[in-house]
Amino acid sequence: MKVLLAEDDQLIRDGLTEILSREGYSVVQAGDGEAALTLFHSESPDFVCLDIMMPKMSGYEACKKMRASRPGVPIIFISAKSEEIDKVAGLEMGADDYIVKPFGVKEVVARIRAVTRRCYAEGRNSTEERSFAMGDLAVFPRELRARRGDTTIDLSLRDIRILRLLCEHRGKALARHTIFDHCWGEMYLPNSRTLDQHISQLRKRIELSPKSPKIIHTVHGVGYRFDG
Repeated sequence: MKVLLAEDDQLIRDGLTEILSREGYSVVQAGDGEAALTLFHSESPDFVCLDIMMPKMSGYEACKKMRASRPGVPIIFISAKSEEIDKVAGLEMGADDYIVKPFGVKEVVARIRAVTRRCYAEGRNSTEERSFAMGDLAVFPRELRARRGDTTIDLSLRDIRILRLLCEHRGKALARHTIFDHCWGEMYLPNSRTLDQHISQLRKRIELSPKSPKIIHTVHGVGYRFDG
């Protein structure tokens, strides 16, 4: 899923890009309103994170033009303004949500995931979005969630990709580079520590006993496997 991130502060832009990339999104960056509008038309992002106070064209104006072109695309406003009037103005202009700077990682992730669920609910119905089971765990890609009995587990896009890949190749040991290519992208420089840390965190959420996993098995010297 592709996100257009328009923010004139380089540090904030890089920080948000890191958060989004870690979640599994492909990020296209813009440093001003005009560049954001150009990329909006050329890249056709699935949704937009749009700063309000930007050079050349404000986020409000960019939002109007984006909405005129593609009325249904989700837009999240990002701004240092915290007054209620600004939130109301942003929402009335068609924004789906509003994040106020400074913000925390958990807040950004929660809001991004909420908008992603909206994207799925309002649009596509591809094979990649169908639910699937891994033992007693039911995975629902459109919701970015998994369930075990009455327990609901929040997942990222990347979590979903990893689980689906393992499920589709059940019984087969998948090499680390294969998982990287499918779940991070072929342009990503493989790093075993990055993958192992991600799997470790994922196990803590989906396994009944992370130290004795039943879903994601480690295959020493190779990678990981799901036996089914």
